[in-house]
Amino acid sequence: MNRPGYTFGTRFVRVLVVHIALICLCGSVHAQPAANNYLFNDSHFHLTNYIQDGTDIHDFLKIMGDKVGRVALFGIPLQQQWSDRVDDRAPTYYLNSDAPLYYYSFTDASIAMAYKSLTREEQTRFDPMITGFNPTDMYAADHIRRVLKTFPGVFSGIGEFTIHKEFVSAKIAGEVASLNDKALDRLIDFATEVGLVVLIHNDVDVPFAKPGAEPAYAAQMRALLKRHPNATFIWAHIGVGRIIRPVREQTAIVQEIINDPDLKNVHFDISWDEVAKYIVATPESTKHAADIINRYPDRFLFGTDEVAPDSQQKYLKVYNQYEPLWKLLSPEASEKVRKGNYARIFNDARRKVRSWEAANLK
Repeated sequence: MNRPGYTFGTRFVRVLVVHIALICLCGSVHAQPAANNYLFNDSHFHLTNYIQDGTDIHDFLKIMGDKVGRVALFGIPLQQQWSDRVDDRAPTYYLNSDAPLYYYSFTDASIAMAYKSLTREEQTRFDPMITGFNPTDMYAADHIRRVLKTFPGVFSGIGEFTIHKEFVSAKIAGEVASLNDKALDRLIDFATEVGLVVLIHNDVDVPFAKPGAEPAYAAQMRALLKRHPNATFIWAHIGVGRIIRPVREQTAIVQEIINDPDLKNVHFDISWDEVAKYIVATPESTKHAADIINRYPDRFLFGTDEVAPDSQQKYLKVYNQYEPLWKLLSPEASEKVRKGNYARIFNDARRKVRSWEAANLK
């Protein structure tokens, strides 16, 4: 029985309004700048740093200027604690202090509100990501759901989030994250259901590993990817770190993933100046990287991994650092790595996530 003044037609109109609102919030799923005019789309960018300070998003748009088309936008899910008991100097980076790091969930609201402060046209240049969850917590998936419910039409993925990372993992308060954790499987399952891109940082090995030893996390990482064949993965930095050098088996690890028909959903980002340092270290290392990218151009993405840059010169540093690599890529591979793969992956994510929101959020 209908309530007085509340007819079937009224209910239909209200449902229709909700759906239209969700569509309007996200703008056009495929809307993007004229890609050919830009140097790259950035698959890996931190608007804020380890103490949650950052660049105002309107200033960052000016920094992007006519050089960068679209950006995967996220903060940092960890806050560096300032412990006066440990050191009375205020740290701004995780290597500045022995005090612990802790998960900072408010980062997602900060990123969402920054995005929502933009015009509809400006929003098409960003793909915000959810990062403020603890991957050891079975409730992490519920945090992601709550963020989507609170900010519909905003997010396209989760990450960059960290499992094993040199120096960082040991500093995080609470349980140590693990690739074998059911909490991690649960949150990736939910991300897959929604259609969110999964941008994961996991070093392939431990710091100062013994020469010739099997990379500590290579097998576990591959097992995680195999458990989630329908997720859209981007493996940040291909498992390389500041002191986690490319291991001898690195090419074989990448090749094995690429050759596995069940892992067509796995992509690799070559973001970070530390990764670029290894790739362009010698003509031989650059040629080696170019050869595999030219053979499999659909599987690699460029990102800067810059953190709250204050100038275009600083923001473009990693792109310019890769100049020797760009010269060795075929025109097709260069276009895909710098722009095309980003557009394909994140356009698909926008479409899936907006569809899930329309079907599941009231």
